[in-house]
Amino acid sequence: MPPVKPMLAKPVKGIPEGQFYEPKWDGFRSIIFRDGNEVEIGSRNEKPMTRYFPEVVEAVLANFPERAVIDGEIVYADTAGNRLDFEVLQQRIHPADSRVRKLAAETPASFVAFDLLALGDEDLMGFPLEQRRARLEEALADAEPPIYLTRVTRDSALAQEWFEQFEGAGLDGLIAKDPAGVYQPDKRVLSKIKHERTADCVVAGYRLHKSGPDALGSLLLGLYTDEGVLAPVGVVGAFPMARRRELLTELQPLVTEIGGHPWDWAATLEGTPRKNETSRWNAGKDLSFVPLRPERVVEVRYDYLEGARFRHTAQFVRWRPDRDPESCTYAQLEQPVAFDLSEVLGG
Repeated sequence: MPPVKPMLAKPVKGIPEGQFYEPKWDGFRSIIFRDGNEVEIGSRNEKPMTRYFPEVVEAVLANFPERAVIDGEIVYADTAGNRLDFEVLQQRIHPADSRVRKLAAETPASFVAFDLLALGDEDLMGFPLEQRRARLEEALADAEPPIYLTRVTRDSALAQEWFEQFEGAGLDGLIAKDPAGVYQPDKRVLSKIKHERTADCVVAGYRLHKSGPDALGSLLLGLYTDEGVLAPVGVVGAFPMARRRELLTELQPLVTEIGGHPWDWAATLEGTPRKNETSRWNAGKDLSFVPLRPERVVEVRYDYLEGARFRHTAQFVRWRPDRDPESCTYAQLEQPVAFDLSEVLGG
């Protein structure tokens, strides 16, 4: 079977009726191919990830049917096994073989299966999801950790409970699928329901747009800790090009020197970026920024925190000239109630 791109999801408001509902796992989307002793782990961008997860390859050989193609998610649970940790999972993508083997032993990943695309010589992508799910359950009936079969339900009320509870285990919302739907690679025919929240953040700096020095690329956001320290929490950057140029002009009166700025440990636009906390925003990219006096407040939309940061790029809502920057603290953020990941995986 040739390489297959995964089927994708588009965001929707609320939980649609009459669907299959699955938890939305927070990891690396992967279609895994097994043919005898050969295993290939594909990715959403079609770059192979087989070499990064040797422990997953071993688990596939021990648990998959002899010949099969299964769609799912590679995930990592924290050392206590209580919740997913995407930040640690990202560190598994490393160029050095010795490092890959070390991380495979220290932070072993798991694979959560949710669709069966082929079994033996049979291509199942044209079958309804309801049939593919039944065949997947049969194919993995005897599978053992770290291979898991995702939960699924037709009960929208139960799905709502999952949506509210599973976030505490590090999951990312829900996926809704048409039980009669065929598998459509690279098509956004699924629905994803994600948590959306807003927060008032301090604008502490900006980066220039990739197009040149006359437009703003992104705003760097901060929140104050209980100790009164302005901590980096994320970025917001989806602005029309005309607005990017306007913002660059508007923010010039706030430009300041890095010395004395709350983030004076970071590099300036003219300096050489150092290894620091901002590197998690844009791994492998230029991390320099223009520091601003922390006087402006912006309201942004975010889905959830990972550690002390927004998991994804935030979305602009509005400026908040009525807010005092010092009032923008972590205390305003909603914290999900902890939920045991083992209960989600064991369902």
